[in-house]
Amino acid sequence: MAKQKKLTKSKDRKISGVCGGIAEYFDVDPTIIRIAWIVLTLFTGVVVGIVAYIICALVMPDA
Repeated sequence: MAKQKKLTKSKDRKISGVCGGIAEYFDVDPTIIRIAWIVLTLFTGVVVGIVAYIICALVMPDA
């Protein structure tokens, strides 16, 4: 039986580990996720991106 993946904050942290945790979950480079988050934040409205990041930081459990 395969090990079930869980979305958790990463220990590879720049701010709170949200982007690193997402990168570990999808098995991609954390830099790609960080750049994508910044680009999406700029295009969708800075407030929306920051609020989403804060919510993820509060909701996601530590590794």
